[in-house]
Amino acid sequence: MEQGPPEYRAILDRAIGDTLGQALRIVTASPALAVSGMTILRHQKAAAQLRDKALQDGLIVPPVLIASITSRCNLSCSGCYMHGREMNIPAEMNADLLASVAGQAAAIGISVIVLAGGEPLVRRDEIFRMAASHPEVLFPVFTNGLLIDDGMADAIAGHRNIVPVISFEGSREDTDARRGSGVYDRLLGTCDRLRSRNVFFGCSVTTTQENFELVTKEAFVREMIGLGARAFTYVEYVPMVPGTEHLVLAPERRRALNSALSGFNRKFPAIFIGFPGDEDVFGGCLAAGRGFVHISPSGSLEPCPAAPYSDMSLTEVPLEEALRSRLLEKIRMEHGILTETTGGCALRANRAWVQDLFERGDRV
Repeated sequence: MEQGPPEYRAILDRAIGDTLGQALRIVTASPALAVSGMTILRHQKAAAQLRDKALQDGLIVPPVLIASITSRCNLSCSGCYMHGREMNIPAEMNADLLASVAGQAAAIGISVIVLAGGEPLVRRDEIFRMAASHPEVLFPVFTNGLLIDDGMADAIAGHRNIVPVISFEGSREDTDARRGSGVYDRLLGTCDRLRSRNVFFGCSVTTTQENFELVTKEAFVREMIGLGARAFTYVEYVPMVPGTEHLVLAPERRRALNSALSGFNRKFPAIFIGFPGDEDVFGGCLAAGRGFVHISPSGSLEPCPAAPYSDMSLTEVPLEEALRSRLLEKIRMEHGILTETTGGCALRANRAWVQDLFERGDRV
Protein backbone atom coordinates (compact mmCIF):
# COMPACT_ATOMS: atom_id res chain seq x y z
CA MET A 1 0.00 0.00 0.00
CA GLU A 2 1.03 3.63 -0.42
CA GLN A 3 2.62 5.96 2.05
CA GLY A 4 1.57 9.54 2.69
CA PRO A 5 -1.21 11.28 4.57
CA PRO A 6 -4.40 9.18 4.34
CA GLU A 7 -6.56 12.28 4.39
CA TYR A 8 -5.49 13.27 0.86
CA ARG A 9 -8.16 10.99 -0.61
CA ALA A 10 -10.91 12.76 1.30
CA ILE A 11 -9.43 16.13 0.30
CA LEU A 12 -9.37 15.09 -3.35
CA ASP A 13 -12.95 13.77 -3.24
CA ARG A 14 -14.11 17.04 -1.70
CA ALA A 15 -12.23 19.02 -4.33
CA ILE A 16 -13.91 17.09 -7.14
CA GLY A 17 -17.32 17.41 -5.51
CA ASP A 18 -16.82 21.14 -4.94
CA THR A 19 -15.76 21.64 -8.56
CA LEU A 20 -18.79 19.77 -9.88
CA GLY A 21 -21.03 21.68 -7.49
CA GLN A 22 -19.58 24.97 -8.72
CA ALA A 23 -20.21 23.92 -12.33
CA LEU A 24 -23.80 23.07 -11.44
CA ARG A 25 -24.32 26.52 -9.95
CA ILE A 26 -22.93 28.11 -13.11
CA VAL A 27 -25.41 26.26 -15.36
CA THR A 28 -28.49 26.57 -13.14
CA ALA A 29 -30.26 28.70 -15.73
CA SER A 30 -30.02 25.90 -18.32
CA PRO A 31 -32.38 23.00 -17.51
CA ALA A 32 -30.61 20.52 -19.81
CA LEU A 33 -27.18 21.27 -18.37
CA ALA A 34 -28.52 21.32 -14.80
CA VAL A 35 -30.10 17.86 -15.13
CA SER A 36 -26.88 16.42 -16.54
CA GLY A 37 -24.87 18.15 -13.82
CA MET A 38 -27.05 16.71 -11.06
CA THR A 39 -26.64 13.21 -12.52
CA ILE A 40 -22.85 13.58 -12.60
CA LEU A 41 -22.70 15.08 -9.09
CA ARG A 42 -24.80 12.25 -7.62
CA HIS A 43 -22.54 9.72 -9.32
CA GLN A 44 -19.45 11.38 -7.86
CA LYS A 45 -20.80 10.88 -4.35
CA ALA A 46 -21.70 7.25 -5.03
CA ALA A 47 -18.41 6.68 -6.84
CA ALA A 48 -16.44 7.97 -3.85
CA GLN A 49 -18.15 5.32 -1.72
CA LEU A 50 -17.24 2.64 -4.27
CA ARG A 51 -13.61 3.76 -4.18
CA ASP A 52 -13.59 3.62 -0.39
CA LYS A 53 -15.01 0.11 -0.45
CA ALA A 54 -12.40 -0.98 -3.00
CA LEU A 55 -9.66 0.45 -0.78
CA GLN A 56 -10.83 -1.80 2.06
CA ASP A 57 -10.23 -4.72 -0.31
CA GLY A 58 -6.74 -3.48 -1.15
CA LEU A 59 -7.63 -1.95 -4.52
CA ILE A 60 -6.77 1.72 -5.10
CA VAL A 61 -9.22 3.22 -7.60
CA PRO A 62 -8.43 6.78 -8.68
CA PRO A 63 -11.29 9.21 -9.25
CA VAL A 64 -9.86 10.27 -12.63
CA LEU A 65 -8.85 8.20 -15.64
CA ILE A 66 -6.93 9.95 -18.43
CA ALA A 67 -7.30 8.09 -21.71
CA SER A 68 -5.22 9.14 -24.69
CA ILE A 69 -7.40 7.38 -27.23
CA THR A 70 -5.31 8.13 -30.32
CA SER A 71 -1.89 9.29 -31.43
CA ARG A 72 -3.34 10.74 -34.61
CA CYS A 73 -3.71 14.49 -34.90
CA ASN A 74 -4.54 17.09 -37.52
CA LEU A 75 -1.86 19.41 -36.08
CA SER A 76 1.79 19.08 -35.10
CA CYS A 77 2.16 21.41 -32.14
CA SER A 78 5.57 22.18 -30.71
CA GLY A 79 6.12 20.64 -27.29
CA CYS A 80 3.29 18.10 -27.53
CA TYR A 81 3.79 15.30 -25.00
CA MET A 82 3.14 12.71 -27.71
CA HIS A 83 6.45 13.78 -29.27
CA GLY A 84 8.24 12.43 -26.21
CA ARG A 85 6.71 8.97 -26.45
CA GLU A 86 7.82 5.93 -28.43
CA MET A 87 8.26 6.39 -32.18
CA ASN A 88 6.91 2.96 -33.16
CA ILE A 89 3.31 3.47 -32.14
CA PRO A 90 1.27 0.27 -31.74
CA ALA A 91 -2.32 -0.10 -32.90
CA GLU A 92 -5.03 1.86 -31.12
CA MET A 93 -7.59 0.21 -28.88
CA ASN A 94 -10.61 -0.73 -30.95
CA ALA A 95 -14.06 0.75 -30.40
CA ASP A 96 -15.40 -2.19 -28.41
CA LEU A 97 -12.44 -2.16 -26.03
CA LEU A 98 -12.80 1.58 -25.49
CA ALA A 99 -16.48 1.15 -24.69
CA SER A 100 -15.68 -1.71 -22.32
CA VAL A 101 -13.01 0.31 -20.50
CA ALA A 102 -15.48 3.16 -19.93
CA GLY A 103 -18.01 0.71 -18.50
CA GLN A 104 -15.45 -0.93 -16.24
CA ALA A 105 -14.27 2.47 -15.02
CA ALA A 106 -17.77 3.61 -14.11
CA ALA A 107 -18.51 0.32 -12.35
CA ILE A 108 -15.54 0.57 -9.97
CA GLY A 109 -16.01 4.22 -9.02
CA ILE A 110 -14.13 6.37 -11.51
CA SER A 111 -15.93 9.72 -11.72
CA VAL A 112 -14.15 11.46 -14.58
CA ILE A 113 -12.74 10.05 -17.82
CA VAL A 114 -10.51 12.63 -19.49
CA LEU A 115 -10.16 12.00 -23.22
CA ALA A 116 -6.97 13.19 -24.88
CA GLY A 117 -4.76 12.36 -27.82
CA GLY A 118 -3.35 13.21 -30.31
CA GLU A 119 -6.64 14.74 -31.30
CA PRO A 120 -9.37 12.66 -29.62
CA LEU A 121 -12.15 13.92 -31.89
CA VAL A 122 -10.74 11.90 -34.77
CA ARG A 123 -12.58 9.11 -32.88
CA ARG A 124 -15.80 11.06 -32.48
CA ASP A 125 -18.11 8.04 -32.85
CA GLU A 126 -16.38 6.17 -30.02
CA ILE A 127 -16.55 9.26 -27.80
CA PHE A 128 -20.28 9.72 -28.35
CA ARG A 129 -20.85 6.01 -27.75
CA MET A 130 -19.10 6.14 -24.36
CA ALA A 131 -20.85 9.34 -23.29
CA ALA A 132 -24.29 8.02 -24.27
CA SER A 133 -23.74 4.75 -22.40
CA HIS A 134 -22.56 6.51 -19.22
CA PRO A 135 -24.43 9.81 -18.71
CA GLU A 136 -23.33 9.76 -15.07
CA VAL A 137 -19.64 10.05 -15.98
CA LEU A 138 -18.01 13.34 -16.93
CA PHE A 139 -16.01 13.23 -20.18
CA PRO A 140 -13.74 16.28 -20.59
CA VAL A 141 -12.30 16.14 -24.13
CA PHE A 142 -8.98 17.94 -24.57
CA THR A 143 -9.07 19.02 -28.19
CA ASN A 144 -7.44 21.49 -30.54
CA GLY A 145 -11.02 22.38 -31.52
CA LEU A 146 -10.49 22.49 -35.26
CA LEU A 147 -12.67 19.46 -36.05
CA ILE A 148 -15.73 20.94 -34.36
CA ASP A 149 -17.87 21.99 -37.31
CA ASP A 150 -21.63 22.60 -37.13
CA GLY A 151 -22.45 18.89 -37.30
CA MET A 152 -20.06 17.94 -34.53
CA ALA A 153 -21.20 20.87 -32.40
CA ASP A 154 -24.78 19.59 -32.73
CA ALA A 155 -23.68 16.11 -31.69
CA ILE A 156 -21.76 17.41 -28.68
CA ALA A 157 -24.81 19.43 -27.62
CA GLY A 158 -26.72 16.16 -27.55
CA HIS A 159 -24.32 14.67 -24.98
CA ARG A 160 -24.28 17.05 -22.03
CA ASN A 161 -21.67 15.04 -20.13
CA ILE A 162 -19.08 15.84 -22.81
CA VAL A 163 -17.07 18.96 -22.01
CA PRO A 164 -14.83 20.13 -24.86
CA VAL A 165 -11.64 21.73 -23.50
CA ILE A 166 -10.11 23.73 -26.32
CA SER A 167 -6.40 24.53 -26.48
CA PHE A 168 -5.45 28.20 -26.40
CA GLU A 169 -1.96 29.47 -25.65
CA GLY A 170 -2.99 32.98 -24.69
CA SER A 171 -2.85 35.58 -27.44
CA ARG A 172 -3.41 35.09 -31.17
CA GLU A 173 0.36 35.28 -31.64
CA ASP A 174 1.13 32.72 -28.92
CA THR A 175 -1.53 30.29 -30.14
CA ASP A 176 -0.53 30.51 -33.78
CA ALA A 177 3.18 30.23 -32.93
CA ARG A 178 2.65 26.88 -31.23
CA ARG A 179 -0.30 25.48 -33.18
CA GLY A 180 -0.05 26.99 -36.65
CA SER A 181 -0.91 30.14 -38.55
CA GLY A 182 -4.59 31.06 -38.43
CA VAL A 183 -5.51 28.59 -35.69
CA TYR A 184 -6.58 31.27 -33.20
CA ASP A 185 -9.12 32.82 -35.56
CA ARG A 186 -10.51 29.40 -36.46
CA LEU A 187 -10.97 28.67 -32.75
CA LEU A 188 -13.06 31.80 -32.39
CA GLY A 189 -15.52 30.17 -34.78
CA THR A 190 -15.43 26.94 -32.77
CA CYS A 191 -16.26 28.80 -29.57
CA ASP A 192 -19.13 30.58 -31.30
CA ARG A 193 -20.61 27.25 -32.48
CA LEU A 194 -20.46 25.78 -29.00
CA ARG A 195 -21.72 28.91 -27.25
CA SER A 196 -24.68 29.22 -29.61
CA ARG A 197 -25.71 25.66 -28.70
CA ASN A 198 -25.31 26.27 -24.97
CA VAL A 199 -22.53 23.68 -24.67
CA PHE A 200 -20.57 23.80 -21.42
CA PHE A 201 -16.99 24.05 -22.68
CA GLY A 202 -13.64 25.26 -21.50
CA CYS A 203 -10.15 26.17 -22.58
CA SER A 204 -6.81 24.57 -21.84
CA VAL A 205 -3.76 26.78 -21.47
CA THR A 206 -0.28 25.29 -21.55
CA THR A 207 1.34 27.67 -19.09
CA THR A 208 4.96 28.65 -19.72
CA GLN A 209 7.48 31.24 -18.62
CA GLU A 210 6.72 33.11 -21.84
CA ASN A 211 2.92 33.37 -21.62
CA PHE A 212 2.52 33.38 -17.83
CA GLU A 213 2.00 37.13 -17.45
CA LEU A 214 -0.67 37.22 -20.15
CA VAL A 215 -2.72 34.15 -19.21
CA THR A 216 -2.85 34.99 -15.51
CA LYS A 217 -4.26 38.47 -16.12
CA GLU A 218 -7.95 39.12 -15.57
CA ALA A 219 -8.18 40.58 -19.08
CA PHE A 220 -7.39 37.17 -20.61
CA VAL A 221 -9.93 35.43 -18.37
CA ARG A 222 -12.62 37.96 -19.24
CA GLU A 223 -11.90 37.54 -22.94
CA MET A 224 -12.24 33.75 -22.75
CA ILE A 225 -15.43 33.97 -20.71
CA GLY A 226 -16.74 36.38 -23.35
CA LEU A 227 -16.10 33.66 -25.93
CA GLY A 228 -18.19 31.26 -23.85
CA ALA A 229 -15.57 29.34 -21.88
CA ARG A 230 -16.78 28.28 -18.43
CA ALA A 231 -13.90 26.02 -17.41
CA PHE A 232 -10.19 26.83 -17.47
CA THR A 233 -7.41 24.26 -17.18
CA TYR A 234 -3.91 25.63 -16.73
CA VAL A 235 -1.42 22.88 -17.58
CA GLU A 236 2.15 23.54 -16.49
CA TYR A 237 4.54 23.04 -19.38
CA VAL A 238 6.52 19.80 -19.28
CA PRO A 239 9.73 19.77 -21.39
CA MET A 240 9.00 16.65 -23.44
CA VAL A 241 11.15 18.03 -26.27
CA PRO A 242 14.86 18.74 -25.57
CA GLY A 243 15.80 22.39 -25.72
CA THR A 244 12.51 23.69 -24.31
CA GLU A 245 13.45 23.63 -20.64
CA HIS A 246 13.45 27.45 -20.56
CA LEU A 247 9.65 27.37 -20.94
CA VAL A 248 9.10 25.60 -17.61
CA LEU A 249 7.52 27.73 -14.88
CA ALA A 250 9.92 28.89 -12.19
CA PRO A 251 9.00 27.79 -8.64
CA GLU A 252 7.76 31.23 -7.65
CA ARG A 253 5.51 31.33 -10.71
CA ARG A 254 4.04 27.91 -9.92
CA ARG A 255 3.08 29.25 -6.51
CA ALA A 256 1.73 32.43 -8.09
CA LEU A 257 -0.33 30.35 -10.53
CA ASN A 258 -2.01 28.39 -7.74
CA SER A 259 -2.79 31.64 -5.95
CA ALA A 260 -4.17 33.25 -9.08
CA LEU A 261 -6.48 30.31 -9.83
CA SER A 262 -7.85 30.38 -6.29
CA GLY A 263 -8.66 34.05 -6.74
CA PHE A 264 -10.26 33.50 -10.14
CA ASN A 265 -12.50 30.76 -8.71
CA ARG A 266 -13.83 33.24 -6.17
CA LYS A 267 -14.27 36.09 -8.62
CA PHE A 268 -15.51 34.70 -11.94
CA PRO A 269 -18.50 32.51 -12.97
CA ALA A 270 -16.22 29.76 -14.22
CA ILE A 271 -14.07 26.87 -12.98
CA PHE A 272 -10.28 27.20 -12.76
CA ILE A 273 -8.10 24.10 -12.37
CA GLY A 274 -4.32 23.78 -12.32
CA PHE A 275 -2.50 20.64 -13.45
CA PRO A 276 -0.62 19.11 -11.72
CA GLY A 277 -1.77 21.73 -9.20
CA ASP A 278 -0.59 22.27 -5.65
CA GLU A 279 0.86 18.85 -4.83
CA ASP A 280 1.59 19.87 -1.25
CA VAL A 281 -2.15 19.82 -0.55
CA PHE A 282 -2.37 16.16 -1.61
CA GLY A 283 0.85 14.95 -0.07
CA GLY A 284 2.71 14.71 -3.36
CA CYS A 285 2.19 13.64 -6.96
CA LEU A 286 -1.30 12.28 -7.74
CA ALA A 287 -0.12 10.03 -10.59
CA ALA A 288 0.09 6.22 -10.53
CA GLY A 289 -3.44 5.86 -9.17
CA ARG A 290 -3.27 8.17 -6.17
CA GLY A 291 -5.51 10.59 -8.05
CA PHE A 292 -5.33 9.50 -11.67
CA VAL A 293 -3.84 6.98 -14.07
CA HIS A 294 -3.25 7.11 -17.81
CA ILE A 295 -4.18 4.75 -20.61
CA SER A 296 -2.10 4.98 -23.77
CA PRO A 297 -3.73 4.75 -27.22
CA SER A 298 -2.77 1.07 -27.41
CA GLY A 299 -4.29 0.26 -24.00
CA SER A 300 -1.24 0.26 -21.73
CA LEU A 301 -2.00 1.39 -18.19
CA GLU A 302 0.61 3.99 -17.23
CA PRO A 303 1.32 6.21 -14.20
CA CYS A 304 0.97 9.46 -16.16
CA PRO A 305 0.86 10.73 -19.78
CA ALA A 306 4.44 11.95 -19.32
CA ALA A 307 5.69 8.57 -18.02
CA PRO A 308 5.15 5.92 -20.74
CA TYR A 309 6.00 2.85 -18.65
CA SER A 310 3.59 -0.01 -18.17
CA ASP A 311 3.42 -3.56 -16.88
CA MET A 312 -0.31 -3.95 -17.61
CA SER A 313 -2.34 -3.77 -20.81
CA LEU A 314 -6.11 -3.48 -21.00
CA THR A 315 -5.96 -5.59 -24.14
CA GLU A 316 -4.98 -8.48 -21.86
CA VAL A 317 -6.55 -7.88 -18.43
CA PRO A 318 -9.61 -6.03 -17.06
CA LEU A 319 -9.16 -2.53 -15.65
CA GLU A 320 -9.63 -3.69 -12.06
CA GLU A 321 -6.79 -6.19 -12.40
CA ALA A 322 -4.60 -3.66 -14.21
CA LEU A 323 -5.00 -1.21 -11.31
CA ARG A 324 -3.23 -3.78 -9.13
CA SER A 325 -0.13 -3.13 -11.25
CA ARG A 326 3.09 -3.81 -9.39
CA LEU A 327 4.72 -0.81 -11.06
CA LEU A 328 1.98 1.57 -9.91
CA GLU A 329 2.17 0.14 -6.41
CA LYS A 330 5.94 0.67 -6.24
CA ILE A 331 5.61 4.28 -7.40
CA ARG A 332 2.93 4.97 -4.79
CA MET A 333 4.98 3.35 -2.02
CA GLU A 334 7.87 5.71 -2.75
CA HIS A 335 5.92 8.70 -4.03
CA GLY A 336 7.71 10.94 -1.52
CA ILE A 337 10.48 11.08 -4.14
CA LEU A 338 8.01 12.84 -6.43
CA THR A 339 8.10 16.24 -4.81
CA GLU A 340 7.76 19.53 -6.63
CA THR A 341 10.40 19.80 -9.35
CA THR A 342 11.63 22.29 -11.89
CA GLY A 343 10.02 20.31 -14.70
CA GLY A 344 6.26 20.72 -14.33
CA CYS A 345 5.88 16.94 -13.87
CA ALA A 346 7.57 15.07 -11.05
CA LEU A 347 7.42 11.71 -12.83
CA ARG A 348 8.96 13.14 -15.98
CA ALA A 349 11.71 14.82 -13.97
CA ASN A 350 12.40 11.52 -12.18
CA ARG A 351 11.99 9.29 -15.23
CA ALA A 352 15.32 7.53 -14.63
CA TRP A 353 13.95 6.36 -11.27
CA VAL A 354 10.67 5.22 -12.88
CA GLN A 355 12.61 3.46 -15.65
CA ASP A 356 14.66 1.63 -13.02
CA LEU A 357 11.50 0.50 -11.20
CA PHE A 358 10.04 -0.70 -14.47
CA GLU A 359 13.16 -2.64 -15.50
CA ARG A 360 13.54 -4.29 -12.09
CA GLY A 361 9.95 -5.48 -12.24
CA ASP A 362 8.93 -7.95 -9.53
CA ARG A 363 12.45 -8.03 -8.10
CA VAL A 364 11.63 -4.84 -6.17
